[in-house]
Amino acid sequence: MIPSVLPTYSRAPLHFVKGEGSWLVEEDGRRFLDLGSGIAVNALGHAHPALVKALTDQAQNLWHVSNLYEIPQQQALADKLVASSFADTVFFTNSGTEACELAVKMARKYWYEKGQPDKTDIIAFSGSFHGRSSAGIAAAGSEKMVKGFGPLLPGFKHLEWRDMAGLEAAIDDNTAAVLIEPVQGEGGIRPMPDDELKALRALCDDKGCLLILDEVQCGMGRTGRLFAHEWAGVTPDIMMVAKGIGGGFPLGAVLATEEAASGMTVGTHGSTYGGNPLGCAVGCAVMDHVADPEFLAEVNRKAGLLRQKLEGLVAAHPEVFEEVRGSGLMIGLKCRIAPADLVKAGYNALVITVPAADNVVRLLPALTISDDEIAEAVTRLDLAAASLEAA
Repeated sequence: MIPSVLPTYSRAPLHFVKGEGSWLVEEDGRRFLDLGSGIAVNALGHAHPALVKALTDQAQNLWHVSNLYEIPQQQALADKLVASSFADTVFFTNSGTEACELAVKMARKYWYEKGQPDKTDIIAFSGSFHGRSSAGIAAAGSEKMVKGFGPLLPGFKHLEWRDMAGLEAAIDDNTAAVLIEPVQGEGGIRPMPDDELKALRALCDDKGCLLILDEVQCGMGRTGRLFAHEWAGVTPDIMMVAKGIGGGFPLGAVLATEEAASGMTVGTHGSTYGGNPLGCAVGCAVMDHVADPEFLAEVNRKAGLLRQKLEGLVAAHPEVFEEVRGSGLMIGLKCRIAPADLVKAGYNALVITVPAADNVVRLLPALTISDDEIAEAVTRLDLAAASLEAA
């Protein structure tokens, strides 16, 4: 008999009932150090006081009115994002998947309105993850994502990750945009080098196509800058954001330049819940923290501390680990064993991690993790690795 919850997840037998900063409390009382943050969602940890206050204050006044009316909290959050980024305008969604749908629509509509309706192709890359909607799985293109879900949305080309020569050859008169994650998350914490991201921006300019960045996982302070592309000193035309922007409340956004968004006029897109007062009130509180240069400087300092300790961990367990990679507090442990084995061993050591492709286990701690918690995290990972070696 099928369970009442559709069985599309392989869930760990854990039942968390409370979150406190970097900690999760199981219903049996065990305290787990959370290095997953809901897959990079809980950017400020669990139950951050500023987010709790923003949500409860707003909940006592107004939950939902729909986008038929002006929403002050939405305007406030859009203003904060525009002031802190390349963007001129923002559309709010409920998730990264919805942000992908709009990014694709926006790029194609741009060229349609420019009198070039055949410019519809979008080039994406192996190892990518852009959500599980029709556009998202078509953009990723991997068998795991698309098998059994055809016919796929047409208009996507796929290249190998970081194949710059292939990209230059693939861009033609029908190319609307190039879509890429500055740091792949699901693909195994694979950062795109700054010089290649600069070359990609220059290539899009030279070939006359738009650049769409997917910063759903790597954005919102995760790499030590508000957005990961800032490290390369480039800007996209369109960018997808979600996960950390709501600090745990469902929220996403598409940021764009005025030019790239020029085709999206009244009636071309909409959302019932996107940009609702609750989500945007929380998003404003998140931005007040993660856009602060002092906060980001602390993220970078703590990232360096964690990276240093993890290098020692890898050196101490060469049969378990191969290398450390990533950017900021978006770190991958490349394993010589099955990542699922390390994740499971972590449960026994009371530490939460997240598996990824390319034999990688992701560490995505709250950006507010303390130095003592970093030390404790590595101690628990050491115990997990030692248990695997002893097995």
